[in-house]
Amino acid sequence: MARIPVVGGNWKMNTARSEAQDLLRDVRARLDGIAGVEVIVFPPAPWIADAADMLCSSGLRVGVQNVYWEPKGAFTGEISPVMIGATATDVLVGHSERRHVFGETDAETNRKLRAVLDAALRPTLAIGELREEAEGGQTEAVLRRQLLGAFEGFEALPDNLIVAYEPVWAIGTGLAATADDAQERCALVRRILAERFNHSSADACRVQYGGSVNAENAAGYAACPDVDGVLVGGASLNGASFEAICRAFVA
Repeated sequence: MARIPVVGGNWKMNTARSEAQDLLRDVRARLDGIAGVEVIVFPPAPWIADAADMLCSSGLRVGVQNVYWEPKGAFTGEISPVMIGATATDVLVGHSERRHVFGETDAETNRKLRAVLDAALRPTLAIGELREEAEGGQTEAVLRRQLLGAFEGFEALPDNLIVAYEPVWAIGTGLAATADDAQERCALVRRILAERFNHSSADACRVQYGGSVNAENAAGYAACPDVDGVLVGGASLNGASFEAICRAFVA
């Protein structure tokens, strides 16, 4: 089954409003109507409405970086999936910074994943191991725990879900995984999904690589059969770099 590559740009906690608008304008000018690759922009929450307006009818998708699992209530500072449904289509769930900076557990990731799907939004589920876990030969065990925890109670793998494998040691460090390593880990993710669900749904699921992706190494990842795109951090804050990464995945 042919899987259309998907590239996400996670801006994290960066950009003032004017900077965000300039970047959105630049990204649209460069990528409006691009074919052969799907593009998602994940700006900070305050700029979601701007992104929805400025990217409207461009074919570029807008995502949010995090949500809470309740639809509404006394949860000061949180954003529910229901709130963003009119402006965004995609949601990052379980990013390593949510897990390791803010202490999000596998059980909480599971609740967020369910809430995103219940709101008819598309999740990008992020998983990945720490440096000491990788060096200790625990990568497979960690990825298996995170995947099985995220899908606890699921009877089927959601059709529209994206998995992003992001080794924590590569995020923002400049220590990107090699293309061979990315291929091996993304193939491992697919095997775990096949064991948990079935081979056909695992084959159809898109698995991204993330972690210090840039315009220079993107083509190497694009050549890997099990790497169906990338989740980009710092390089997504530069329109030219983000364009080059996206175009590396165009067949």
